[in-house]
Amino acid sequence: MVKYKQQVQDMLSFQKEMFVEFKEIHDKYAKDPEKWQKEFNEVGSKVIPVVQRWENNLCSKSESGKYGKFSSTLADKFWGEVRVHFPKIDWVGYSKKKKA
Repeated sequence: MVKYKQQVQDMLSFQKEMFVEFKEIHDKYAKDPEKWQKEFNEVGSKVIPVVQRWENNLCSKSESGKYGKFSSTLADKFWGEVRVHFPKIDWVGYSKKKKA
């Protein structure tokens, strides 16, 4: 398995309870964003730092070596794999303002 995919699988396994909770709210949010936005943001605000830590762990090894110029591509691939599991993750923290 490719390293970034393995890193995502390890992350999901290591923090299983948190990601199961996020998956549940993520799927509800995907069906009805306005209803679930607040809870999605609350749970997602715990998930994003964990994903970023795992991304940093993956990319920090390549940044210091001779493959440093590829670390941004690696990060993109890592986040792409995260989006396979959670397509709406980029919407964490988003709040739609209601019209008056």
